[in-house]
Formats: sequence, C-alpha cells, structure tokens
Amino acid sequence: MSLDLDERQRAMLAEMGVRLFEAPPMGRTDGTSPEPPRRAGGWAAPAAGNGRGEALSRAGGGVGSVSAPVPALVPVVPAPVMPTGGPGLVDTMDWETLEQTVAACRACGLCEGRRNTVFGVGDRRADWLVVGEAPGEQEDLQGEPFVGPAGQLLDNMLRGIGLARGQGVYIANVLKCRPPGNRNPEPAEVAQCEPYLRRQVALLQPRIILAMGRFAVQSLLGTTEPIGKLRGRAHQYQGVPVVVTFHPAYLLRNLPEKAKAWADLCLALEVMGG
Repeated sequence: MSLDLDERQRAMLAEMGVRLFEAPPMGRTDGTSPEPPRRAGGWAAPAAGNGRGEALSRAGGGVGSVSAPVPALVPVVPAPVMPTGGPGLVDTMDWETLEQTVAACRACGLCEGRRNTVFGVGDRRADWLVVGEAPGEQEDLQGEPFVGPAGQLLDNMLRGIGLARGQGVYIANVLKCRPPGNRNPEPAEVAQCEPYLRRQVALLQPRIILAMGRFAVQSLLGTTEPIGKLRGRAHQYQGVPVVVTFHPAYLLRNLPEKAKAWADLCLALEVMGG
C-alpha cells in the first residue's frame, strides 16, 4: 500500500519528524534496466538469458563460465618395433649392413639388458654353419658365441672331426641378445631374430648346418618335436642339410650324452661326403 501525498502534506509530516519510505524506482528514466542488487559475500544474480550453464563465482563475485570436463589421459602403447629397415629389407643386406643392423636392433625387449649383441664369428665362406640357441653371460660380455666352458667343449668337438673355429666353420645363434638370467627364449623373441639368421644362411651358403640345442633345432625346423625324435637323420633349412644334436652346455651337465653327440657329428660328416 502506498500513500499519495501532496507537497504540503509531506512538509507537515517532515515537521513532525516522520520519515517517509520511498519505494525504489521500477526503472531508469534513460530506459535501461537497473543493476541487480549485490549481497554480502560477493553473490550476484545471473545475467538473464545466458542459458548455457553459467555459474556464480563465490571467490571474487561476478559470473564465470563452467569449465568443460577434462578427458582422462590414456597411455600410448608404442607399436612393435621391427628390425631396422623392415623385415623385407633384411633379405637384401650384405654382411656389413646386416651386422650393423643387428647391433642397432631394438625390435624386442632383450635390447634393454644386453651389453653386446652377438652376431656371429668365423669364416664367412665356410662349408659348416654351427647354430646355437642364445648368448649366455660370457657371450654377452664378449660379443662372441660359444665362449666359456661350453665354447671350449664345442672347440674340442670340432677338432675331433678335423675342424677349427674360424677355419671352415661359422658360428651363430638363433638369438642375438642374451635373455635375462639365461632364461629360455620366448617365441616372440625368436621370431624377431629369425630374419637375421635366415639372411646369414643366405649369405654364407653353407653345405651343412649343425643345429645345437632344442631352441636352435625347433627354430630352424619349425617344429616342437624334442631332439631325441629328430636325431639320426638329415633335415632341411632353405635347401641346406641340417643335422641336430645337443647343446654343449647340456653335454657338460649330462656327460653320458656325449656319445650321442659324437654319433651326430659322424652323421654330419657322412652328409657332407654324400
């Protein structure tokens, strides 16, 4: 309810000490809307018509836009690294390029713990190729296959059939890096190194391959059969005869099996002469 007083009545009330309440104007004379009232604590009324979820700011007053939700970060898993130059190009490499490629290879996790890659050693025009499984601790340190006690036994075996390391013989491994703790090679690791060994065989063009140890035999022949079932006959790898036998490290732990290994060497000599 409001009082409609003239100027005289207002003057009389003023003399009596009566203060009149003046209602706030409903609008400005210039046609603009009045500013929204502000309350203690910095709250302010939202602007009309924003319609996009604007929020009130408690910190400093005023209106601030609601930040868009930040998506959770998803870790990026690197794609498998293929041998340098791609697996197809390995088949075109010469000896020097192949050895450099192996030395720089990071195609599997074995590269993280290696000291040296173990490419191979010996006569690159040899008739005999000896293939072992994977480097051990001493091979990793020296960068040469079949060193230490197992290497000494291999040298004695070769000497028994008239051969010597570096003279008519080339020695390599299926894996070019040492597995941690000398554990067994994993199938994925063997698969990554297989193009390197295949190229070594193609470059060497041996007359016979002596595969020593289960993983060397199974990798070359593409089989899961144990050595005991594969001994005593010749097999083939890329058109080259393969004779399988036990790894020298196994023979050091199982001395009676040396007689079987000697029979395997004699079979290899027969295949070479035939």
